[in-house]
Amino acid sequence: MQYHVNGFKAGDPDLLEAAPGHRRAGEPLPETVDVLIAGSGPAGLCLAAQLARVPQIRTMLVEPKLGPMEKGQADGISVRSMEMFQAFGFAEKVMRESVWINETTFWAPGTDAPLTRVARVDDVPDGTSEMPHVLLNQARVHDMFLDVMRHSPTRLEPDYGLKVLDLAIDPTAAEYPVTVTLEHTAPDRLGQTATLRANYVIGCDGARSNVRSAIGGALHGDAAHHAWGVMDVLAVTDFPDWRKKSFVRSQDEGILMVLPREGGHLVRLYVELDRLGEDERVADRGMGAEDIIAKAKRIFHPFDLQVKDVVWWSIYEIGHRLTDKFDDVPEGQVANRSPRVMLAGDACHTHSPKAGQGMNVSMGDTFNLGWKLISVLTGRADPALLHSYSGERRAAAKGLVEFDHKWARVVGAKAQDDLADGLPRVAREFVNNLPFTCGLTIQYEHSALTGATTHQHLATGFDIGKRFHSAPVVRLADAKPMQLGHCIDADARFRLFIFAPANDTGSQGDAVATLCDWLEHDAALPLHRHTAAGEDIDAVIDTRAVFQQSFRELDYAAMPKLLRPNVGKLGLCDYEKVFCSDLKRGEDIFEMRGIDRNAGCVVIVRPDQYVGHILPLHARDDLTAYFAGLLRVRG
Repeated sequence: MQYHVNGFKAGDPDLLEAAPGHRRAGEPLPETVDVLIAGSGPAGLCLAAQLARVPQIRTMLVEPKLGPMEKGQADGISVRSMEMFQAFGFAEKVMRESVWINETTFWAPGTDAPLTRVARVDDVPDGTSEMPHVLLNQARVHDMFLDVMRHSPTRLEPDYGLKVLDLAIDPTAAEYPVTVTLEHTAPDRLGQTATLRANYVIGCDGARSNVRSAIGGALHGDAAHHAWGVMDVLAVTDFPDWRKKSFVRSQDEGILMVLPREGGHLVRLYVELDRLGEDERVADRGMGAEDIIAKAKRIFHPFDLQVKDVVWWSIYEIGHRLTDKFDDVPEGQVANRSPRVMLAGDACHTHSPKAGQGMNVSMGDTFNLGWKLISVLTGRADPALLHSYSGERRAAAKGLVEFDHKWARVVGAKAQDDLADGLPRVAREFVNNLPFTCGLTIQYEHSALTGATTHQHLATGFDIGKRFHSAPVVRLADAKPMQLGHCIDADARFRLFIFAPANDTGSQGDAVATLCDWLEHDAALPLHRHTAAGEDIDAVIDTRAVFQQSFRELDYAAMPKLLRPNVGKLGLCDYEKVFCSDLKRGEDIFEMRGIDRNAGCVVIVRPDQYVGHILPLHARDDLTAYFAGLLRVRG
């Protein structure tokens, strides 16, 4: 973590210097904002946390509730989301507070007992990620995003008691084309409205999104017509796997899922309830917490369950729905009109909670969108870049909805005794689906943002279009062992990782130094073309190198100047851009990620941690063309 770059900074390093001129929540409403975010759920807060760090951007976040969430609905945090949390700086805090899901067990009727454990599997396959799969109250995740916002230069906080009622877009207006009508929800101001204008509006306002309705969007899909209950409980039981993720299937009463929660005692239960008629809604049954408890007890029999406290409960109907488009631009106008209103999270896709993907995919939506908005609003990229959001994230959401549809039917199926490889069907499907539930199967298609796979063979473990799969390295300057992916912060910068060929020591004349000299000194090349006057050379594209040798075999002082840049107001040297394989621990990133030892390569990583391209060290035209297709000339 670097925080003395512009002078000595005492106190909490996460508390950044406040930028002047930003409105505080609760103050009179502004006439205009750059970005208005509707909804302070995971999607809205993930976006707000990114925008809050950019002093040039005026952001407002409105939330109909009168205060922050205390008891959350979602709780599962995939390893992919944990990797994202690392970029925000709070992954370690989540790991300390959360419960880690290490093993999943499966229970079903046995030949000699009403319930017996029939399978147990690793919840996260070895080598998947350096991060665990954890469970934590959604409200705590909100708190951590809120802390990032409060500590950011803009000191952004939600405006509670306000919701987007309606909006109108003037596609001919160059500035603030979206007129938004806000409605107060506090009891003393109920029904009062106000208007403001925005450059962009992001609808993170849930399945009943007013933002989606205002742009003519609708959710399409189906419902399984099956009621499920969910509850967080403090209970006493003799069920052996109470602190493990478990699927429990009874002979005649259906299925439930056990999910241990943080704190050592709290547990969440998902309980299969009743089938619903074709036109029947959950509310029509009038079921409550006692119905969920009674059904759970019947499923757990002969194990005893004594619920001492119900912390939170809900009854829901499974639904799988997706909207046609995640922005306001009609298909026929894409060529001459850029998005001004975009949707994220439940506003554009809904699904059952059984795969644990709702909060994770919602945050993934706005982690994708955040850096694109920042690039456009700070002048780094053309507004047309925002078209890529709907294309990339709708495809990801479509995959989730299709997966969830199939998985819900596997979990709810009656016949589960077809053993193969020693596992019942639900356990086999669970194992097969682990890459998906870990959040690691999203792969963006070839586009300006995602290069062709022509040179994929140079680094077979970094799939183009997939998330950058971190691996251990040692930082050269201070011999610190660390994860390479942990140098990717949520700061809207691209990363250019140069993997050195064999015997390259970074000395003058070697391939790495030659490439770095070219990048640093040629004004027609990416680092200069796309970096504004007065910005540090790594302000837009952050170049780093990884060498094959042990850290004791290399001379930091001999490294190219681009890898030892002078940055900030004081022109201090950045010592954190050169890494080596961790040979001492036997964790060689070149071997682990299939990097061509003889040729080396360049791996371009997008600001959202996805691999944008892989190129040979000599492919300078291709490197230049990649960034030219995304970023404006500013040098």
